[in-house]
Amino acid sequence: MGELDGLWDYIGITVPGAVAVVVATVVLYLAFVALTRLLGQRVLMSLSNFDLIVVIVLGAVLGRAALGQTPTMAGGLIALLTFFLLERMLGALGARPQWERLISNRPVLLMAGPTFQADQLRRHRISEAELRSRLRQAGIRHDAEVAAVVLEPTGAVSVLRVGELIDPAMLAGVEGRERLPRELLRRS
Repeated sequence: MGELDGLWDYIGITVPGAVAVVVATVVLYLAFVALTRLLGQRVLMSLSNFDLIVVIVLGAVLGRAALGQTPTMAGGLIALLTFFLLERMLGALGARPQWERLISNRPVLLMAGPTFQADQLRRHRISEAELRSRLRQAGIRHDAEVAAVVLEPTGAVSVLRVGELIDPAMLAGVEGRERLPRELLRRS
């Protein structure tokens, strides 16, 4: 019977231990969402080698903090289930207009035509060199090819090219859209 007790110590969890895992996971998840919201899309924009290391370390720290002193398989499953339930609940709340603004960052105009929006770059801690790198990745050869560049709530950068006029509906909710030159917009 001693071997089965040892196996239970590795796999099982007590009720107070399960409650502790759920509470710790909820608190850590909410703290992570709040910090990501506070720091903005820049946190999600790109992963350099250093950023990837930070993400791995962060995952290890959060996992260890959620699972407590002696992690067990049941504790890990409870934390994982709690995380996915929280993600689903936050997703459902984010689909409601009254909660969307609280949960998600707004998209932001970083370039209006060929003009960099220096105030937005500073505010979101994005260097001109980082943005130029994104422009090159999008196949932009010179600033005159750019109609608009938008930092999306996910941290992705959308590059709209000159050529086809932009439907104003595509810029609904984008902070700074009023800076876009009128000649780049399709008339409704």
